[in-house]
Amino acid sequence: MCPVCTVTVVAGLGISRLLGIDDLLTSIWIGGFILSFSFITIDWIVKKWPKWNAKKWQWTIFVSMYILAIAPLYKTPTITRIIYGTLVGSVFFLIGVYADKLQRKKYGKIFFPFQKVVFPVLSLLLATLVSYLLIK
Repeated sequence: MCPVCTVTVVAGLGISRLLGIDDLLTSIWIGGFILSFSFITIDWIVKKWPKWNAKKWQWTIFVSMYILAIAPLYKTPTITRIIYGTLVGSVFFLIGVYADKLQRKKYGKIFFPFQKVVFPVLSLLLATLVSYLLIK
């Protein structure tokens, strides 16, 4: 992850804290962002350098992205909530991606425009809503 992206994530967390949004809820979206950015990075590497086997290194890329995003937040008092929310967001984002793929495979078509984007975003919204109701 680029340094600008990491600073953006940290700034977004800070702004959400100023707005009174719980770190757990914000970090759910951070988890989705990190996972999405990891997929985009791997696809870009595969297209840019096809001879370099990026798929072989994908786990290293995923782990590096998470470390680069979470490391600057290590000293915050709510780091456990941030890590938990990031994991929840990543899992729900992945569920949304696979739900879209499963639907496409089962029916052989998409049902509405931008479905590939809507499924993961809706899954993040669901995770945020459930988490919000659990912490309130």
